[in-house]
Amino acid sequence: MTTSILKRSLTSTQTTATLPLRLIAGIIFSAHGAQKLFAWFGGYGLEGTGQWMESIGLSPGYLMALGAGSAEFFGGLLLLLGLFTRLSSVLLAFTMIIAIFSVHISNGLFMSNNGYEFGLALLGISLALAIQGSGKFALDNVIVNKL
Repeated sequence: MTTSILKRSLTSTQTTATLPLRLIAGIIFSAHGAQKLFAWFGGYGLEGTGQWMESIGLSPGYLMALGAGSAEFFGGLLLLLGLFTRLSSVLLAFTMIIAIFSVHISNGLFMSNNGYEFGLALLGISLALAIQGSGKFALDNVIVNKL
């Protein structure tokens, strides 16, 4: 029973169509998560991101920063590998929904005004991967073949 559920969640159409989505989104999510977790790429790390999250009403800020940063960093790495793609994509989609509605929605659509345009694009990619799965050239396929 559990093996059957796992196998169905990891199986996807063997196409390369999802490869660019996985790779590009994986890079973007991992980099954004690294900003939050490790202060890489000009980010503020857990302390700074946590303080900011607390200031906009997401509390406790440190734990929210840890959760968002971990979802983005590790979820992005999983997308790059094509490992547990559907599960990580759903988690990333929820992260983007929270970002859109807690930070960006009041600024309108466009990124130039700190709007939700970028978050919406990442949400769309995440949903597409959650529906389609990892596709070809993914570690999900290795697991499915062993099951």
